[in-house]
Formats: sequence, C-alpha cells, structure tokens
Amino acid sequence: MTKTSMSRRTFMKTTGALGAVAAVCGGASASGQLFGEAVPQAFAEETDTIAWSQCNVNCGGNCIFQWHSRDGKVLYMETDNIGDSDFQARACLRGRSMRKWLNHPDRLLYPMKRVGKRGEGKFERISWDEAIQIIHDNLERIYDEYGPNSVFVNYATGMYSSLGRNPSRRLLSLLGGFVNQGADYSTHMLQMIMPYMYGFDKDKGNVFSPYDNVNASSFSEAEAHSDLVVMFGNSPADTRMGGANAVWDFARVREAVTKRGGKIVNIDYRLNETSSGHSDEWLPIRTGTDAALCAALVHEFIKDGKTDEAFLAKYCVGWDETTMPDSAKGKHLSYKDYVMGEGYDNVEKTPEWAAEITQIPADKIRELAKDLENAKAPFVVQGWGPQRHTNGEETTRAICMVPIALGKIGLPGTNTGQREAEPPTYLVGSLPYKNPVKTTLPVYQFINAIDHGHKMTAKNSGLTEAEELGTDIKCLWNYAGNCLTNQHGDINYTHEVLADESKCEFILVWDTVMTDSAKYADILLPDAMRSEQLNMQTQGYSEYYTGVTVGGPAQEAPGECRSSYDVCADIADSFGLRDKFTEGRTHDEWIKYLYEQGRAKAPEMPTWDEILKQGVYKVECEPAIGLEDFRKDPIANPLGTPSGKIEIYSETLAKLNDEWEFENEDRIHPIPDFHPGFQGYGEVTDEYPLYCSGFHYKSRTHSSYGFIEELEQAARQQVWINPIDAEPRGIASGDTVSVKSPAGEIRIEARVTTRIIPGTIGIPQGAWHKADMNGDKIDHGGCVNTLTKYRPTPLAKGNGPAHSIIAQVAKA
Repeated sequence: MTKTSMSRRTFMKTTGALGAVAAVCGGASASGQLFGEAVPQAFAEETDTIAWSQCNVNCGGNCIFQWHSRDGKVLYMETDNIGDSDFQARACLRGRSMRKWLNHPDRLLYPMKRVGKRGEGKFERISWDEAIQIIHDNLERIYDEYGPNSVFVNYATGMYSSLGRNPSRRLLSLLGGFVNQGADYSTHMLQMIMPYMYGFDKDKGNVFSPYDNVNASSFSEAEAHSDLVVMFGNSPADTRMGGANAVWDFARVREAVTKRGGKIVNIDYRLNETSSGHSDEWLPIRTGTDAALCAALVHEFIKDGKTDEAFLAKYCVGWDETTMPDSAKGKHLSYKDYVMGEGYDNVEKTPEWAAEITQIPADKIRELAKDLENAKAPFVVQGWGPQRHTNGEETTRAICMVPIALGKIGLPGTNTGQREAEPPTYLVGSLPYKNPVKTTLPVYQFINAIDHGHKMTAKNSGLTEAEELGTDIKCLWNYAGNCLTNQHGDINYTHEVLADESKCEFILVWDTVMTDSAKYADILLPDAMRSEQLNMQTQGYSEYYTGVTVGGPAQEAPGECRSSYDVCADIADSFGLRDKFTEGRTHDEWIKYLYEQGRAKAPEMPTWDEILKQGVYKVECEPAIGLEDFRKDPIANPLGTPSGKIEIYSETLAKLNDEWEFENEDRIHPIPDFHPGFQGYGEVTDEYPLYCSGFHYKSRTHSSYGFIEELEQAARQQVWINPIDAEPRGIASGDTVSVKSPAGEIRIEARVTTRIIPGTIGIPQGAWHKADMNGDKIDHGGCVNTLTKYRPTPLAKGNGPAHSIIAQVAKA
C-alpha cells in the first residue's frame, strides 16, 4: 500500500476529529436547505441519531452524507461539514436528493418472480424461501449441464450495498466460478488499447489502469505549474460533480492557470457545463474526429521544428523511420510518415485536411498548435467520451501524441494525454473471493455470448485467459446495474436476445427500483440500500485525499429488503456452504474485519471504536506526475511494453491485426491514425443526415437517479440541436421530436441551442427506456441506447457505438 502524505493542504487530524464532529452534528447546514425544501428547525433540535454514509453511484465522487434520523427513519441529510472547506467531500445537489431515493414509493420491497414475458415487467410476490430455492435449483442445474463458463456476472455500477458486488462473486466462486468481466463500459477501448502504447502494469495483474497516478498527472500539477490546459471531451462539471470529485480540483486549476496568464481550451462538440461560463475556452469539433485534429497539430509541430526529436528517439518506438522496429522498417509505417503524407494513404495531415473533417477552421488549428508549442508546461488531458467511439481505440492514443510529440511528458505541470489522475491508494479492501475460472469476456460482449458463445474465441471475440468460451451464457447475474438494456446499447436488438428464454435460461436481478433491466429478471430481489445497514466506503476520484467513511444504518430497510451478503449466505447455506461463505462472520463483522485489516497496514487510522464515533477519516494525497519515473530514468523504470518504451507504433498490434478474425472491414491499427469508424465521419446518408452522440448529464449518474422526479424537472431530458439544423425542420425549443437511427426511434423534447456544433445532435445518456417492446418499440423515455447499433470495436470488443450514431430528427 502506498503511504500517503500529509504535507500539502490543511486536513482533518484524527485526534481532533471527535470534537469537530461533535461541534457540527447538532445543527443544520449553513444554508438551511435540502434539495427542494428547507430544513425544518425542529429536526435540527430534536434529531435522535446521526449516521455517516457516502454516495456510491458511479460518478466516482463517493461524497459524504450525514444522515439525521428518528425512530428508524431518515428525516433529512447534510453533507461533509468537517474541518477546512478545502478538504470537504461535499455532495452535489444530485447526491443530496438521495433521501428521495431511500424513501421513494417505487422501492422494491419483496422478492418476486416473473409471470409475464421477459421485458414486460410483470411479477408476483414470493417469499424469500421460495426465491432462494428457485435460485438454488437454477444454479445447480446450469452448473451441472453447462459448467461455470455459462455463468456471467454482468457489469453494474448502481446503488450497491456495503460490501458491494463481492458477495455475489464470493458465492459463485464457491459454486464453481463464473466468467470474468474484461474492462468496463466507462473506459473499454482505452483500457484495452493503451497498454500497447504506455505498457501493461504487471504489478496490477498485467493490465492498464486508467484510474491511477502512474499513467497520468493529477490536476494539482496543472494548478501548480501549467500555463496551458487542453481538454479533449473532458467536462468534470458534467461527469465528476461534487466536492469529493474532479470538478473541485478543476475549479482550482482554472483559477490558478488564468491568474498567471495561462489559457484553457476545451475541445468538445458542445459547450459543456465545465466551460459554460467561459465560452472563450470552447473549441467546437465534430464528434468522433479528435484523432484528425491531433494529426494536424503534430503536422504543425513538425513543420515548425518544435517536435522534441531527442525525446522521441530516446523514449519512443515508431515515431519515424529510425525508431521503427526491424519488422516494420522501410515500409513508411511510422506515425511521422503518416502525418506528413508519406504513409499508407499518401495524404498530408495539414490543418486544411483536418478542417474539413473536424469543422475547426485551419487557422484555429494553427493557433492551437502555436499555443502548445509555446507553452512551458502544457497539460493535455482527455475525458472518456472520445474513446467511446467506434474509432476510439485510435483516438485515445492520438490525443496522447500531442504531448508525446512535444516531449512534454513526465515533467512538472504536464500530463500524458490521459485523464487526470486519481488517488494512489485505498485504505480498506473488499470482501475477498477467489474465482477458479480464469476465462475473461469483454463486458460489452455478453449479448454475443448469450447468442453464440459456443463460437466465441480469443481471436474472433477478444477473450483472454482462454482460447474459447466453449458454451453460451446460460445464467446472467445482475446485481445493482442497468446494463442489461438501458446502459448497454442497441436496446431493440438486445431485447430480442434476452427475451428468448431458450438462450439465457436464468436471469437474476437485484436492485432497489424497477429499472428497465429489472424487467428481464426471472427472479427479482429487493436490496437494502447502503444507508440501511452498517456501511464502509473509501474516497472517490478526487485526487486530493484518501480516506474512509463508516456509519449506519441511518434507517431501517423497508419491506423485506435485505443486504446482499445475508441473502448470498442463505443461498450458500442451501448448498451446504454457509461456513465457507461467511467464515463465521456476519455482514457487520466483515466490515469491522476489513477495516482492521486496512488499519494494520496504516496504523495512523483511527481504531474501530473511534471510526464508529467520528464516522469520517481523511488523509491528504501528494500530487502525481504521470510517467515521471520513466522520464527520469527509462532504463531503471521501463514501461510494460515489449520495448520498455512508449510504443507509438505497436508491433504487437500489427501482429494481432494479422492473426485475429474480423467481421466487415474492421482492423486493428498499429499507429494512432484517424479513420472514421462505423457510423463516424462521412457515414451520414440522406435518410440519416446528422451525427449523434450521447453525453453525461448532471441530473443522473448514468441511469442512477433517473427516476427522481425533482431531478427530472430540474434538468429535463432534451436533444440538443443547433438552430442551423432545427430551423429547416421547423423545430423550436420545447417541441417533442422524433429521433431515428438505423437501430431505433425515440421521442424527446428539443433544445435548440448554439451550444452544439451544427450537423451533430447530442442526447444525454442514462434516461430510462420507456417503450412497448411487444408493439412499436418507440422509446418515449429518450434513451440514447435505443439509437446505438450493437457492433463491438475491433480490438477491445467494446462499446464504441455509444457515441457513434447517425440519425434524423423531425417534429413528432
């Protein structure tokens, strides 16, 4: 475990924490406001109990909650109010609506079994004993008939309870195992392609982590040293809200950079929330064309003599002919040859070439190139939207080429082109499990694995740790997630696969409310929420602290809701495995055990009794410089690539392209070139003349919070469309419009705005799918994944079509 530092900001000292908590626990917050309502003064004066917890949906914030309860029921919630305001993990307005979720009338209260068709959402109440017996019988049958490679735990990041998703994994591991998840929906393409450029991390299981402080720099570096910040599809104010998240870090960056005369450039197809009050920062770009812009920028660096040739020769493979591996020499396959028109397509990547593709004027491209060339410490950073395209595997690497070409990596104030770094360590661990199955399936491939898993191999489907799957997925285990349909893609096609009971024979869903995915369950279980049990959680994505929060329960779980740990223990008991599952510990005893295991490695943490009283513990983190050690000494600190260097051209990717089996015209690109990708640039037609992309929205974290009425009213689900595209169609703001793609059709309210580039429409992702799937299938909820096609990307086999869509809009 990395030892954290306490040297940079004022922080809460554990010895003074009890007094601090005692001082603040009795009163309401300074604002006196809840989400949409004032705090009744009587609550603050008469509250019986206070319990700490955290928001744990997948924005990555893990912002801190302080629940005020009486008679087993939450009355209201405050957020982190301990210590210096610079060190508070305060929840955003979305998080502060959690009480609405806890006490929502649509909470699932009882175990249920399906009585209609899958997807209809028709269920009847059953007892826990019956539910456990049905689960037991199906698991026993499927393991006996098909084996563990037929069982898959689906990707999910919703409202999971205190021990997270690991009780399910621990249980299934004891029963024989399950197919592992490869990558995730957030960073699928990035996770799978970047190891071939920046290297595999052998210490973390031979993977590339987009979440650590080795491959990227913290925003603190930009705050302290940068004179230019260039952001590609990165909007912390949309994606990472809250005081324990990156929006807080970026606010400090903007203040510091602009105060010393620096500049911020935000490259996005829409004027996002991060730059909404600073429109001078916005550089509009056609969605999915970032790699073309990057090629043109590098072209200018070369033309102006500003590339760092010494750095490129020492630290990189594949920049020019002299740095190419022997297998590729003399073939004009280097990135420099590609950029200068001597590569495979013989097209020079000038600003004029890029202007036609990106919609950014050539002069603007040259201006940005000059700014980058003249910057002493450029901080180039991308969000995860650019890689979520059908050409995302090249795009994420192309963005990294901007600082690489300038040699501005591993130095104070610079970044590697990846997303800003996150905390380097977590103080407590999770419920352990040991899956005997090594087979790993790319998460986006689960529908293919249900449909034709017996045909899937490493070379045609991206399987790892096994040459073939050998069977179809017959059991789908979905805990706290909406990725069966709503967050997956091509909902109409996905529905057809899931609704066919001859394919996937048993679907278990565990959730708190009736999501669209829950409608496909054969057995649907009601989960107790985090605040309804003893809970423990570490910090989120914000790079300024690591910590842990322990507390609860703040209220009693409603109906017959139970913790997933207790239910999994009962299922294990039905197989005679309770003792192996629990190891003699209850849910609460496991939390105490895991906390004390963490404290054994970091003895400065409070004792168990102390953390129960104070609730919150935080320690400041030092800033990080991505690839700093490699830059200082590439021999002593080689990257996890075959050469130990940054591989701009990957010999391994070229080999995989020759060996793998592809459908259509797909291929793996050994350099980060620009190509349009499926339904990308140049793919629009007369029938579908507009490009379409999803984006993260402040009223939801993916689809979490998507049913909270107040949030829906505050930030309505609307398609963004430029006046140039709206006026010929007779569309005005507030109109209900039809959006059609080759995959499906939605109904949605229009927002006519100059905050989006002409020719592209934008739809907030995560809205709840609402369609008659046995009728016209028109989605009246405005879910963007009704419009996405199911076509996994060439290498990662990931969800690139999430932001690569062609569409038409018309008044409904």
